[in-house]
Amino acid sequence: MRHLHTRTARRRVVGALAAGILCTVGLATPALAAPGGNPVVAGDLSQAVDDSLALTPPMGFNNWNSTHCRPEFNEDMVKGIADIFVEKGLKEAGYQYVNLDDCWALPSRDANGKLAPDPARFPNGISAVADYVHSKGLKLGIYTSAGTKTCNDAGFPGGLGHEYSDAQQFADWGVDYLKYDNCNNQGVDAISRYTTMRDALRAASRTTGRPIVYSICEWGENKPWQWASDVGHLWRTTGDISDNWGSMLSILKQNLPLDEYAGPGHWNDPDMLEVGNGGMTDTEYRSHFSMWSVMAAPLLIGSDLRQASDATFDILGNKEVIAVDQDPLGRQGKVLSSEGGRWVVAKEMRDGSRTVALFNETGSAQRVATTARAVGLPDAAAYTLRDLWQHRSYNTAGAISATVPAHGTVLVRVAADTRWAENPPAVELGLEGSLLVEAGKKATLTSTVTDLGRTAARQVSVRLDGPNGWAVRATSPATANSLPTGRSLRTSWKVTAPEGTAAGSYDLRLRVNYRSPTGVRAENVLPLTASVVVAPPSGVSSLGDLPWLSTTNGWGPVERDRSNGENEAGDGNPLTVGGVVHAKGLGVHAESTVEYYTGEACETVTAQVGVDDEEGADGSVAFEVWADGTKVASTGVLTNSDTAQAISADVSGARAVRLVVTDGGDGITSDHGDWADARLTC
Repeated sequence: MRHLHTRTARRRVVGALAAGILCTVGLATPALAAPGGNPVVAGDLSQAVDDSLALTPPMGFNNWNSTHCRPEFNEDMVKGIADIFVEKGLKEAGYQYVNLDDCWALPSRDANGKLAPDPARFPNGISAVADYVHSKGLKLGIYTSAGTKTCNDAGFPGGLGHEYSDAQQFADWGVDYLKYDNCNNQGVDAISRYTTMRDALRAASRTTGRPIVYSICEWGENKPWQWASDVGHLWRTTGDISDNWGSMLSILKQNLPLDEYAGPGHWNDPDMLEVGNGGMTDTEYRSHFSMWSVMAAPLLIGSDLRQASDATFDILGNKEVIAVDQDPLGRQGKVLSSEGGRWVVAKEMRDGSRTVALFNETGSAQRVATTARAVGLPDAAAYTLRDLWQHRSYNTAGAISATVPAHGTVLVRVAADTRWAENPPAVELGLEGSLLVEAGKKATLTSTVTDLGRTAARQVSVRLDGPNGWAVRATSPATANSLPTGRSLRTSWKVTAPEGTAAGSYDLRLRVNYRSPTGVRAENVLPLTASVVVAPPSGVSSLGDLPWLSTTNGWGPVERDRSNGENEAGDGNPLTVGGVVHAKGLGVHAESTVEYYTGEACETVTAQVGVDDEEGADGSVAFEVWADGTKVASTGVLTNSDTAQAISADVSGARAVRLVVTDGGDGITSDHGDWADARLTC
């Protein structure tokens, strides 16, 4: 939910929703009054707003994810972002809006009932900022809430009851974009509140000639995708995103099924980008950016570009990926498959091509595959396949497949192109065998190089590179004179991490070089991660005391022997479920995964699981235990009304065990899950 990044604040609002403060869509509620006393009612909700605004998803910047309400959010920052848009080529790439979020105003209106900018943050007022942004060829956005106050605890004035006055003020200041939040809404029907502001913005536009893009930030509580196409240009479909893999993944899964509701002038909004804020890896940020683009989502940068790395600019400035998001046809990508966390999402493009995201949500490399026919392309002798992150083109006989790194996305654009033969054949790299390595012991791996193209791959040479000091040796041929369509080169490898290598993650790269029949050189690289692991101790161990391989969490870090505090490590409370306090265990927040190495030496995982009492009446989660790739135990959905439930799983023979907590199917708000008394027997 917008801005509610503390446990207490989020519980307060969600509890209010559960108590019925928000009216259900369709219930009779008093209409809000426009000037002159005429009631405002929703119009024909089956038609999109027809004002030629937001014909492609809005692109720009919003300060909230990087600054919240801290003092560095001010006029100098906003102007600095506008400068960077121009200097770094982001304006040229399509980014337009520089948007202010909460805390720009004083806590009280002036004597005339008008909004007043905070003079400490904006000493020259909003008009001066708008003029500066406009001078750069960009546009300015602003924020308020469809309630009596905004979402920040300081209680800045909201727009409820002041819609026409505020809209006129925004237009007079030169504002081009309004984000309208949902806090402190006093139980007034959502459609009425958001429709009133729509009409106010239209009235202000008529008097000033300044159209304003209207962003409905209603968190998806009343399913705005079903009614808001005649109200706003975009609508939030979920609660707030946070800068971690679990949060991004949960929001992605909620937004993906809504593809039928998106189109020119009316977009599903899964919240702002976190790219560059530091809570995810560059691989995860590329997935974030890829999937937002294939979903035709608004691309609103949420990092402080004044401190951004080159890698961040490379991701945000990828024009080929941006072109997917901004395609004029306006289709949101459709999910074709998602089995085992291996997602295929295809987006129809105006030129008849398809953009295909091969997305791997799991913590290990996975093969993800589809075909040209499955994504909707016509039958053809061959196709051109363009890799949008490698910026290279290949030919394919129809297969669209790749081994995708953990949390990675391969994004390709595929077309039935008569010039396909000008490109080298696409090849797929794969690696079989476990990448869990004990120091000093040989691991056996098998690489595969498969020709997906209509033409043969010639002079094929494959190499596996490990960290300095590692022994990596091919034990079967690593070259082939020619690979025809569909044929593979299989190479066996022995990989050894030196004795004494510290436990942790290490990079490997599988690399193939080859030529097309016309002599064009080509290369493909598969980045991989090997984990150096330590054999688990024999006997019974508390999982809170053992090192884990990896974790993902919806809010904050996974906690040892504490509940999830949502922010920094160690900020949780004693693990408590149903009034019973547990000294040992793990505190997590859905969506969550905690993975342990068991080395085929362990038998059982046991725990007492449930939603932590600190969430009051909120939270709904489901607990799962996975042994390698198989689910071996699950609880079903548990809520705060449930006492702790025992879970026991047979993990015999597994090399790795994953403890998974899902959101119960209703989003991740307040989903604090406790693995109390979690034990591993080996």
